[in-house]
Amino acid sequence: MTRTRPSQLFVLALVGAVAGWMLELAMVSAGRPAVIPPITLGIALGLIGLLIVGFAWPVFRVVRKVEGARVDPFYATRVVLLAKSSSLAGALVTGLAGAILAFLLTRSVLPAVGSVSMTVVTLVGAVVLLAGGLAAEKMCTLPPDDDGPKETLA
Repeated sequence: MTRTRPSQLFVLALVGAVAGWMLELAMVSAGRPAVIPPITLGIALGLIGLLIVGFAWPVFRVVRKVEGARVDPFYATRVVLLAKSSSLAGALVTGLAGAILAFLLTRSVLPAVGSVSMTVVTLVGAVVLLAGGLAAEKMCTLPPDDDGPKETLA
């Protein structure tokens, strides 16, 4: 499995932003209220981001060769997959929440402070999820082997 590339994260954030903007525009154009993410969404995303780093800690101890540290290879694989999927989902929700916030702040009539604050909490939670996923993925990366043959550019 390859590391998460910044281009993947950028594209997903862009897709989320376009989807969020179009969703808000469609809802308001139809005469319905704008979609405001609940505050619990942001809190849950942030907690999941922190939990993923906690799940990666035993794998990090094995990678750093801490005395007596052991981990099941299947557990390590699951943690890496969870970390990668969390960073991708975090990028998508970051774009979505950013677009909702931008949409709310660009209206001629400013929304209620509660609407903006709930969207900001969701945006912060999504960024924590993204950062936690990337950190956990980095924590599970094995260092390069020094035992292999050296290649020279001659």
